[in-house]
Parts: sequence; C-alpha cells; structure tokens
Amino acid sequence: MLNLTEDSLDASALLQAFEHSAQGAGAIVSFSGLVRPEATGGEVQGLFLQAYSPMTENGIQTAIDDAKSRWPLSEVMVAHRIGEMKPGDTIVFVATASKHRRAAFEAADFLMDYLKTKAVFWKRESTDRGDAWIEPREEDYSDADRWVEKVRS
Repeated sequence: MLNLTEDSLDASALLQAFEHSAQGAGAIVSFSGLVRPEATGGEVQGLFLQAYSPMTENGIQTAIDDAKSRWPLSEVMVAHRIGEMKPGDTIVFVATASKHRRAAFEAADFLMDYLKTKAVFWKRESTDRGDAWIEPREEDYSDADRWVEKVRS
C-alpha cells in the first residue's frame, strides 16, 4: 500500500488501519519520520518536499516489491508527505508485517534507507538562517549500502 500525499499524516490512524489489514501477522513494525525542529543550519521553520509523483511512486513501489522479495512480508504500507510542512509534522510512515519480528524490522529499515537515499524527492529546509536544499548524508548512503552487501554475500 502506497500513498504519496499533500495531506497531513496521522500516524496513529495509519497504524490502526495497518494493524486491521495485517490481521494474522506475528509482528508489525512501524516507523514515523517527523520534521525536526533543529538542523545544522539553525532552527527549522519549515520543510518543503517536491516530487514528480509518477516517478516517485514508481520508485517507492519498486522498493516495496524488492522488500517483499527479500523478506516474507504479509503487508507493507508507505505513506509519504509532499508539500509544505512544519516542525513536528509527520513526513513519512512506514509499516511492515510478517510472521516474525526480524523480517518486519529489517524490511522497515530497508524501506527507510531507500526513501532517504534513492526516492525522488527534492527537499528544501527553511531555517532562521535561510533556505537550503537538502541532500542525503554520507551516513545515509552507508546505511543503504548494507543492503547491497547482503545481496553480494
């Protein structure tokens, strides 16, 4: 299940809906990413995410399909905001369900690494020191590389 939206995300409602759709699962893992109130550039006043929706949705769906081929998942949900957000707003909600916890944890982590490094979003952060476009950090790429390592071994 994939939802790219300009509407606010209610993580509690999304989790409740996911739990209902994933009945019979032994493990459900969810992650909510929020707009941070501080950044290296100062106090965050807002975040703007832009996407070319067909390309972004296609990439995220490919990552979901990849996750389902790597782990025995019964359900996956990715909901991602685009547009203007304020500190504390939910940017992303990811949930995975499986019979066992390890698959659910690893798949959710894999999907977040994809969203941080490969999903097609343009992110502009507004702080008290001005606006700046945000790129993934080296740590984000290092985190994502561990999934490539698993394929090689």
